[in-house]
Amino acid sequence: MELTLGASLSEIIAIEDESQVGQARRRAKQLAELAGFKPADAGRAALVATELTSNILKHAGSGELQVRLLSVQGGNCIELIAIDRGPGFDAHRCLRDGFSTGGTKGEGLGSVSRQSQMLDIFADERGAVVVARLLPTGVKDLRVGVQLHAMQNHVACGDAWHLCISGSRLSALVIDGLGHGEDAQLAAWAGRDAFAAHPFEHPDRLFASMHRAMNGTRGGAAAIAQFDGESGVLQFAGIGNIGARLVASEGARGLASHPGIVGGQYRKVHTFTYPDAGRSMLVLYSDGLQSRWDLNAYPGLAFQHPATITAVLHRDFCRGRDDVTIMAIDLELPNG
Repeated sequence: MELTLGASLSEIIAIEDESQVGQARRRAKQLAELAGFKPADAGRAALVATELTSNILKHAGSGELQVRLLSVQGGNCIELIAIDRGPGFDAHRCLRDGFSTGGTKGEGLGSVSRQSQMLDIFADERGAVVVARLLPTGVKDLRVGVQLHAMQNHVACGDAWHLCISGSRLSALVIDGLGHGEDAQLAAWAGRDAFAAHPFEHPDRLFASMHRAMNGTRGGAAAIAQFDGESGVLQFAGIGNIGARLVASEGARGLASHPGIVGGQYRKVHTFTYPDAGRSMLVLYSDGLQSRWDLNAYPGLAFQHPATITAVLHRDFCRGRDDVTIMAIDLELPNG
């Protein structure tokens, strides 16, 4: 069975007053209904959005809720990510009903945990990220996290991503059209569509197809990663400034790209092979994210859900003056 995930922008709702709690609740319910959730499941999505946003106001004063419809194994899920820069909290204690750091009844996170099929929390002195995914019966979570944001939340985004999973194999693309706005988006989409037509071809041939498809556009930077879960081998090829790292318990290593512009001019493509990539986290990111991040500065974060990792990185290292994509994939994923 083959699973294909395409780029979907992260929708951000600023949470600064009570009226935005209602906005978040309505949007979560609407997305659940669009995804075909039953009325009771759509109600669960609304409840989780209410609890997450109310907690932001009570404990941090302000923050944001990201809402998105995401394809996973067997169907769609609603992803809700609450992000703040408050004082942080003890996640394990706060999951117990009756415990609160803000003088409330302490039922919020316990309720979120009961209503969600996946809940992951990271909190320290820099703030908190709470990721909840709601899935219909029989649908499995996918250990993939993606942040995709247009510069200053414009409608057109010059970044794109694509992920295809087939059995024990996966093939992932992150592409950044030059500049931003509609022309950059057209360039990124042309490359994405060429990749999506044959995602498991060798990266050298995929880059040739993408180069032809992006000829006549602005062009852009791109990176392709292909992983075989049975052999543990990762193949990686990149043109331009898409960053890539393999994060494992023993440390992180960068993956090399070559200079050039896909759809413009580049000298060559070289596909690198990493034979021992299993049990690692693969992180791909466009240059809208600063490259100076280090997961070691966040004790324990590297072992959490990829959606939590990408949300923390976006919160703390987004440049804010360009489109940005961050994709994290647990490379145990295909065999999970």
